Amino acid sequence: MSGRRSRSSRQSHQYLSSSSSISGAITHDQIADLVSKLQQLLPELRSSRHSNKVPDARVLQDTCNYIKSMQREVDDLSERLGELLAASDSDEAAVIRRLLSR
Repeated sequence: MSGRRSRSSRQSHQYLSSSSSISGAITHDQIADLVSKLQQLLPELRSSRHSNKVPDARVLQDTCNYIKSMQREVDDLSERLGELLAASDSDEAAVIRRLLSR
């Protein structure tokens, strides 16, 4: 299994090395830096209970999960706001409705 992982890693590194000569291609170091930055943004991975080295695949999967959860939260909050505005006839609610309709 470790041989398989090493071969895959070497293939990825070879691809990144050969493609880095193409204008605008991203390097292996740039990918590592971006993954590290993503890890710092994720609450679950930022906590002290995790070691500094988390597999890149886990960082990417957790990033996707976090974005999906944030999308759900935005949808839920938007729905709640819509319900509150629909139930309110105040001048403030009218202003908020106009701002949101832009």
